[in-house]
Amino acid sequence: MAAPPATSPAAASSPCARLPSAPLGRSPAAVSFPSRPRPAALAARAGPSRRLDVAAAAAAGHQKLMGSLTSNEGLRFGVVVARFNEVVTNLLLQGALETFERYSVKAENITVVSVPGSFEVPITAQKLGKSGKFDAILCIGAVIRGDTTHYDAVANSAASGVLNAGLSAGIPCVFGVLTCEDMDQALNRAGGKAGNKGAEAALTAIEMASLFQHHLG
Repeated sequence: MAAPPATSPAAASSPCARLPSAPLGRSPAAVSFPSRPRPAALAARAGPSRRLDVAAAAAAGHQKLMGSLTSNEGLRFGVVVARFNEVVTNLLLQGALETFERYSVKAENITVVSVPGSFEVPITAQKLGKSGKFDAILCIGAVIRGDTTHYDAVANSAASGVLNAGLSAGIPCVFGVLTCEDMDQALNRAGGKAGNKGAEAALTAIEMASLFQHHLG
């Protein structure tokens, strides 16, 4: 019987020494993992995306509340307008009054109060709101940046003041005060290229007054 070929000590101790090969014809065993069911949310996402429309939401029991621009019978509005930068605020007021008329708000249901500047607008709006005579207050003014920090003080006070007036009075107080870098920007937003922000604020006032009267009152 022939003796096995001799192996040198260096080859036996080498880390590269060959290991005995596995028998031919045997494939590695397949390893399987238990599958977990996909969550319903993931399965839903996998399908085509569908948008839940208002009708489906109503059918599911949801209720959507929204003010109307046409259901404004008897709604009363207070308009507080600042005289400072009057060339701008007059145009904003004109846009607001034209919008009220376009949406059938009667002139006798609109009260316009003139104040010196935008800083005086919030306290006046709060007073009108607490009087119980109005369904919404529209606040109109124009603050234009100058060479000092006065602009920042007035703009910030007007914005936070109108917000607090509405929260305090419990009725919508709509912010229609322009805060612009220069006169050109202000005029562009008072009937120029950027529309009339007074008219836009009047639309907001009508819708919010309707929402409060018909749904949240």
